[in-house]
Formats: sequence, C-alpha cells, structure tokens
Amino acid sequence: MKKLALHWQIIIGLILGLVYGMVAAQSGWGSFTTDWIAPFGTIFINLLKLIAMPLVLASLITGVASLSDLKKLSRIGGKTIGIYVGTTAVAVTIGLISVNMLKPGDKVPVDMQEKLQLTYEQDASKKAGTVQDIKDRGPLQPIVDMVPSNFLNSASSNRNMLQVVFVAIFIGIGLIQIPSDKGKPVKDFFKSLTDVVIKLVDIIMLMAPVGVFALIAQTINKVAGDNPSQVLELLGALGYYMIAVILGLITHAAITYAGLMKSMTNMPLNTFYKGLAPAQLLAFSTSSSGATLPVTMERCEEKLGVSEEVSSFVLPLGATINMDGTALYQAVATVFIAQALNIPLDIGAQLTIVLTAVLASIGTAAVPGAGIVMLVIILEAVGVPSAGIALILGVDRILDMMRTVINVTGDATVAVIIAGSEDQLTIPTK
Repeated sequence: MKKLALHWQIIIGLILGLVYGMVAAQSGWGSFTTDWIAPFGTIFINLLKLIAMPLVLASLITGVASLSDLKKLSRIGGKTIGIYVGTTAVAVTIGLISVNMLKPGDKVPVDMQEKLQLTYEQDASKKAGTVQDIKDRGPLQPIVDMVPSNFLNSASSNRNMLQVVFVAIFIGIGLIQIPSDKGKPVKDFFKSLTDVVIKLVDIIMLMAPVGVFALIAQTINKVAGDNPSQVLELLGALGYYMIAVILGLITHAAITYAGLMKSMTNMPLNTFYKGLAPAQLLAFSTSSSGATLPVTMERCEEKLGVSEEVSSFVLPLGATINMDGTALYQAVATVFIAQALNIPLDIGAQLTIVLTAVLASIGTAAVPGAGIVMLVIILEAVGVPSAGIALILGVDRILDMMRTVINVTGDATVAVIIAGSEDQLTIPTK
C-alpha cells in the first residue's frame, strides 16, 4: 500500500484539529485541551526550534565556505538581499492598496471598538511597554545588536537568530581566507552536522500530523474559549480587516512570487507549490518561520532541486530578514487602526509606513506574535496611538498563521531564483 504523502498527512491533521477544536469549544473541553492535547503541539514546535539554531549555524558556515571566494559571496549575497528587500517593499505597497480600497476601519461599529479596546487593553499596554525599550535605543543599535559579545549567549535563544547568522557568515568568510587543506576539517565537521540535522528533520516530521492537530486545536481553544459565539462575533466585527490582509497576501503570492518565478526561472508553479506544501502547512500551524526553517531547507533541496550551497545561505538569511507577510500585515493593520480611530493618513504618512515596515521586518524575530511589537513602532511613527492594537489582537493569531505561510513561500521563491541564476537549480522531472 502506497504511503500517504506528507502534505496530505498534515492536511488531515489540520482538518481533524479544526473539527476537534470546534467540538471542544462547544462542549466546554477547554481545560482538557490545554492539559492533554496542547502539550503535543508544544513538544513538536520545541523539537523544530531545537534543531533550528544548529542548522542555521552549520548550514550557513558550510554555504559561505563552499562559495570559495568573496566575490561569489558578495554576488549571491547582494542578489539575495536585493530581492528580499524589493519583495518586502512590494508587499507593503500591496497591503496599502488593499486597505485603502476596502476601508475596513470605517466598517467597525463604535460599540464593538469600545468592547475590543476594553477586552485587549492589558495585552496592548504590555506590547507598548516592550516597544518603549526599543524606542529608547540609538539609531545604530540594531547593527550593534547584530554583533554578539558572547556567541554562546546568542545561541541560547532563537530570538537571537540574526546574531547567529552574523557569526556563521563571519566564520565562513574566515574559512574562505585560509588554505583549503587547513579549513577542510572544520568544513567537514559543519557539513556532517548539517546532514545530521536534516536527518533529524525527517524523524521529527513523523510527528507532524499529531503536532499540527494539537496546535490547531489549541489555537481554536485560545480564540474561542468555551464560547464559540465569541469567535463569530469577532469575525463579524473584523471581517473586512481580515479580508484586506488575506486579499493582500494572496495578491502578493499570485502576482509577485508567481511573476518572479515565471520571469526568472523555468520551474513550473505546480512543481514549486507541490514540493513546498509540507513547509507551508507547517508554517500555517506553527506561525513560526524559524521553527519551519529545517523543513523549508529540506524541501527546497530534495523536492525543488535547489543546491545545498544556495539553500544553506539564502534560506537561513531569509528566515531572519525576509518577512513579506508580516510587513504587509503591518501596513494593513496601521491604516485600519487609523481609519477606525478617524485619523487621516496622507501620502507622506503612507510612504513612511512603507519605509518603516520594510526596515522593521528586517530582524523581526521569526517567532509567533513578533510582528505585533514592530507594529507598535510603525503606529507611533505615523502618529497613531499604539493602544489601537487592542482592536486587532483578537484575530492576530489567525492572521499570524497566514502571513507566516507567505514569509516561508517568499524565502523558498528567492532560493529557487538565486539557484537558477547561479546555474545551481535542478528542476524535478516528476
């Protein structure tokens, strides 16, 4: 009997989690779900996060060192960063067009606004407090933060991924500079470590259907609690806002990514999406591009024909600085909150949103909910009260799942493009 493909296993787990979550909410099984179902989702995410850091370190060192000279590194690095920044700017622009066309902020009843602000006031103030620490820093602090004083401290948290990326590239450059015979033992070590981690991915993915089931069930449990009618009420009030975000995300994937793939590679879109599907489904269920990174790398190399040299450089970098979905959502959310609060935003303010969202997306932690913190910075940059995030917190988790899919899809798209431009793309024939 033919084994069911991984993406179908994950889809089944997702659907069963959705069904169970709705039944649990209707039946008042919230405590049971939290105590006996959710832990399996937590274990699954923790396993993926466990291997994310060593994978980024080992694969990036291997990838940079394999480039053999700094000219090749600067060429690939320049193209990668250029496309990442360009697609992010396009994503923000699409988000602004979507929200200005639909004007979802004008459609939220005043009584619902007050209810949402009251319900999520405490969460909103916590996020604003976190942002105050960021605002107090100097203009060059992000660059300072990128360079760690102690690598072991950096490697202790997935939130420090940008520091790990810096260290890995730094070590890789050092390996290029020394004679190949002296660097070979180090290269072989990190190459073997990369192979081991990729094999661990295969083992962890055996748990994927169960993990996805638990994650989706717990997500519904958190949103609905023991009263599913709350969800319907929330979706009714913020439906247009969600449509604006989702429309923007779909448009970005359908036009920007598909356009780039068609114009810059020979890979059929159905081959691309079929090969990437498990990573996309995992991104949806975990809301973390960092946790999904090991699977994204595996799918790009084994199913999309991206060389290990390109994959090990482009994808870890993308998981750190390429957040198209997050940036688009931030643009929509900013304008939505301004509309709901009757604060007009002129062309200058919306250009500020584009610039700030692009810069904020670089270095946004690849973990669930990190985009909200950056959103507060954008709101204050255009003079919109940060307390307004209380209006959107109720549906943020749902949208976080969707925008993470776009983040991961964007990373894979650029990996395929770069591999094609470097003649390191082997398009699957099946």
